[in-house]
Amino acid sequence: MASLSMKSDDEFEFTKFVEAIEPRLRRALVSRYGLEDGREATARALAWSWEHWEEVSDMANAVGYLYRVACSGQRARRQRYLFARADDRTPDVEPGLRPALASLSEQQRVAVTLTLAFDWTLSEVAELTGTSISTVNTHRRRGLVRLRRKLGVDPDTWSET
Repeated sequence: MASLSMKSDDEFEFTKFVEAIEPRLRRALVSRYGLEDGREATARALAWSWEHWEEVSDMANAVGYLYRVACSGQRARRQRYLFARADDRTPDVEPGLRPALASLSEQQRVAVTLTLAFDWTLSEVAELTGTSISTVNTHRRRGLVRLRRKLGVDPDTWSET
């Protein structure tokens, strides 16, 4: 009977854990891999976390760890397109933004998207990716330069973001 109670406690704690971290993990992985692949990577990482719940439940930075687990698992499934969608649909954003984002390195895309689209701090992205704040800032700066060039933004109008 004690094992049933323990199982229920684990399930309850895991459910609370998923509710707390899933949105941030999903945003980070969608930023890196695109909508469909990012969601799949999130699901695989969360499934992995359930299988290794004893280990994961004690981690200080479980989101960052699961992000790296998902990135490792995604290597074999890698594709070079980002945000695929039907051509007959009116774009929700600047039409050139999707291909411009796809042209960035994964590190640049993650840094730019999470800090500018989702308002993450540089330290939050650094903690997630396991890099330094200065590295994230460098990826973000270089990514913004590439985006502006791809989108034909006049360098004289650039502002430091």
